Amino acid sequence: MTETHQQTIDWDEFWRTADTDDHESATPSAHHVREALADLITETGGIDSVADVGCGPGVVTFDLAERYPDADVVGYDAAEAILDENRERATGEGLENVSFERTVLPEFDPGRQFDLVLCYGTLAYVTESEQALQNMYDAVAPGGHLVLGYVNEFGAAQFRAQHAELEESDDPRRDPGEYGERFGLVMAEESTLSFDAIRNAVGTWPRSIWAVAEKPEKRWAWGHVPLVYVPKPE
Repeated sequence: MTETHQQTIDWDEFWRTADTDDHESATPSAHHVREALADLITETGGIDSVADVGCGPGVVTFDLAERYPDADVVGYDAAEAILDENRERATGEGLENVSFERTVLPEFDPGRQFDLVLCYGTLAYVTESEQALQNMYDAVAPGGHLVLGYVNEFGAAQFRAQHAELEESDDPRRDPGEYGERFGLVMAEESTLSFDAIRNAVGTWPRSIWAVAEKPEKRWAWGHVPLVYVPKPE
């Protein structure tokens, strides 16, 4: 497997030294995702298994395990540091239906299929996004769904604008170099996606999750970072 920092930051180091702000910056809209997934699962009749690919600190992973105690929930991430932290939390909370394993996208070969495969806030760090999509879609069971949050070309422009503002700012709390390292791939549009790209990668059109979930009043860059689901035919 490739190192986690080959084309972006060193995620093992990031999570080893992460504070509360770092956790929040890595999962800024996870609360929206949790509720949207619950609506999707209700709409589609329940789940027995879930894979959360790029789970980070497990905000959504643990929520799914708690909401659906009979489901087998597996969180995947590239960074062993955060996987170890999540395993300790699961043990401490007595959650027996959740586990954590390492994977580094675009590689994803869990050796099984899941009713729901989620990848949110991760594809921006993967150059071979379409290969990652294919591998994750292969892991979706017939009748299941792949749920994606991704950055499109409008989001890339927004990241570039924010980076330019940081370069002109004298705020010592924000490092434009660190920002550029972390989001360089998406700013260069090497990891951006579109509806067409997703369709070309997996052979099925994505659908906005807000077609089946209640859209929150407070937006979170839905135009720049779409949240979609891709059904897998029976």
